[in-house]
Amino acid sequence: MDALMAALVAAALAGIGDRPAHLSAILADRFRPGVVILAALVALAAATALAAIAGTLLAPMLTPEAARLLLALALALQGGGALWSGKPPERLDGWRLGGFATATLGLFILAFGDGVQFVVAALTAGGGSPILAAAGATIGATVTMTAGVLLGERGWLRLPLKPVRWTIAGLFLVVAAILALQALHLV
Repeated sequence: MDALMAALVAAALAGIGDRPAHLSAILADRFRPGVVILAALVALAAATALAAIAGTLLAPMLTPEAARLLLALALALQGGGALWSGKPPERLDGWRLGGFATATLGLFILAFGDGVQFVVAALTAGGGSPILAAAGATIGATVTMTAGVLLGERGWLRLPLKPVRWTIAGLFLVVAAILALQALHLV
């Protein structure tokens, strides 16, 4: 259950102001919102499943302290990434695959390269249930992307994303520091 909630919260927080949610807002302006939400769910489930499999393969090679340091690193990188707004996502205007395929492939590509996948792999490598970690991250990120879909691009860009991202970055960095100190037996 810990992996489910940790992944859910991490993915939901990380998704705010992130490129996959922005892309879902862009795509919702072109395609039916329900299609984009379903495509996001499929894309996220595939990406988080691959991350959970990677974590499961890595788990036997790590000591508990190393696994905790890996999670601390994943959270620190996610927090560091939240400090900077990346370039806007490619609009996928030239893709002629239809709404579902365009949204699924485009969101999968962005989600798979996202830091949340590293967090899922680290949670799983630390002994968390791969199914629960993948499910939690999928649910958390889907919530954020659904918000993007419902707001559309104009609504999404009107949100105060910079201060929210900075607050989330601070949370990730503090948790990462605590985990690293615990892993090194300094606290």
